[in-house]
Amino acid sequence: MAAAAKGKGSRVLVWILLGLLVLGLAGFGVDSFGGSVRSIGRVGAREIGTTQYARALQQEIRAFEAQIGQPMGFAAAQALGIDRIVRQNLVTLAALDNEAQRIGLSVGDGAVQRELLAVPAFRGAGGTFDREAYRMVLQQNGYTEAAFEAEVRAELARTLLQGAVVGGVEASPVFADTLLGYIGERRAFRHVRLDRPAEPLPEPDDATLRAFYEANAAGYTRPEARRIAYAWLSPAMLADRIEVDEAALRAAYRSRIADYVQPERRLVERLAFRTEAEAAAAMARIAADEGAFADLVAERGLSLSDIDMGDVGLAELGAAGPAVFALEAPGVVGPLPSPLGPALYRMNGILAAQEVPFEEAREELRAELAQERARRQIVERTGAVLDLIAGGATLEDLAADLGMELGAVDYRADVTEGILAYAAFRAKAATLGTGAFPEVTELEDGSIAVLRLDGVVPAERLPFEEVVVRVIEDWAAAETALRLAADAAALVARVEAGAPDPFAGHAVELIDPVMRDAVLEGLPRAAIAAVFEMMPGEVRTVPGDGAVHVVVLDDILPVDPADPEAAEMRARIAAQAAQGLAQDLFQLFARALEREAGVVFDEAAINAVHAQFQ
Repeated sequence: MAAAAKGKGSRVLVWILLGLLVLGLAGFGVDSFGGSVRSIGRVGAREIGTTQYARALQQEIRAFEAQIGQPMGFAAAQALGIDRIVRQNLVTLAALDNEAQRIGLSVGDGAVQRELLAVPAFRGAGGTFDREAYRMVLQQNGYTEAAFEAEVRAELARTLLQGAVVGGVEASPVFADTLLGYIGERRAFRHVRLDRPAEPLPEPDDATLRAFYEANAAGYTRPEARRIAYAWLSPAMLADRIEVDEAALRAAYRSRIADYVQPERRLVERLAFRTEAEAAAAMARIAADEGAFADLVAERGLSLSDIDMGDVGLAELGAAGPAVFALEAPGVVGPLPSPLGPALYRMNGILAAQEVPFEEAREELRAELAQERARRQIVERTGAVLDLIAGGATLEDLAADLGMELGAVDYRADVTEGILAYAAFRAKAATLGTGAFPEVTELEDGSIAVLRLDGVVPAERLPFEEVVVRVIEDWAAAETALRLAADAAALVARVEAGAPDPFAGHAVELIDPVMRDAVLEGLPRAAIAAVFEMMPGEVRTVPGDGAVHVVVLDDILPVDPADPEAAEMRARIAAQAAQGLAQDLFQLFARALEREAGVVFDEAAINAVHAQFQ
């Protein structure tokens, strides 16, 4: 468990080092809080620096942006509580630092050196620690060597403290055995799928259908609606009337030439070496079939993703470009020069050149430019719309004076056609009150709309003649379900009565022993769950997937402790349980340290940091 504790501490260290080195804070004003504002608070005698808080906050926001795949403003980050999470993390670190300082816990220079040598960002072209690279990376991120090494030393001390707290934590053997028995148990059963009634459905008469229609009236009732009148102006209404001259089209084509004229490119990987001799020896091994390119990569402790250059053009490869582009099929060339030293280049694919001439791109460009200008015109007209509204203009006045489209629609939550396809329009229509002051609503494509609630359309029963086809389909589905349930009940009765061949005339599927997380084609998950609630010989019916499933449990196979796979599973269960216990214990320890030392925040300093993000 001490190893587990150290692993957790090392992950925190990696978060600090790689967060600093990869994300960085280049160009971010973390040093502009004023000479007297150095911390956002403290835990005991340990301060939480403003720069430390700003850096951690920036890292967390960027990490979240990477997860969602789009930029996120600071207001959105606050709404998600990211700032509070970051402060709590820093409070925990400060509490551990404060305790380590109180009891005199620290590490030597040798331990700090080992951690620094392990950071990839501090290595040079040869793969070893480079003092100049170390200095430059720290300088670019606003660190002095002394300050950074002090943080590393503090983190290592925290790791020791954490290991002392959670070291030796183990899960109860009874817990591991019980969970293994639950997870690893297997069950064998028989399965019959009933998806067609034993007797075909009769042709329903008019009286039967009308009775079904009356009994299920709610399903044939149009829900209440809100009658919304609107004045609408969209880019599409203006685009066709906008002229785009030839010069503008050609200028747009030139500005987007990279989209229309793409030179031939190559999919390339690059493996650099310290010396020309090492690169030549590696190439000789490939030529003699004594090793593949991927083997050379693995021997260097790298993965293919580490050396992947993506798709590159001739110029991007520099002096190596002509040789790489001379390959007419995938292969390896080298040694060739690279910014990292002599390298071997593997070409994995050829992306042919593409060119769309101006004449072919003309209509696309004209439509895009017209749409852009139409959106700008709508922005310009919005002021006039607001002025008219302020003067008491109605929707009808807006349509007459500004050429907006006048219309009406019945809003229901399940309708998303026409203007109701706009989410912003639906949101406004759902909350609009009677007599509300008209407001301009901006829609997703640059359109604007002004809405008015003209009334509520009450729920209405749809005439039988209008929905008769749907009534026939619904009756058939309901009648089929009833008959299948009756057929299944008959099968169950035969099984429970001990009939010699209870499933005669039906296809029986024998299911080999499966675990409770099994996914079987043609069998709903509810049927698997039911099997694991049954006793041998028991029979149940489970509806699902347009059928009724009859299952009979034949055998229960407990876990064999001597099975190597079971032993491995038990070890994983015990390790995960121990890790969970250790994490809970550590959290309790950290909260106790915080309460004992006392946590104090400087709201003015926190707000000063936040101001830098806005």
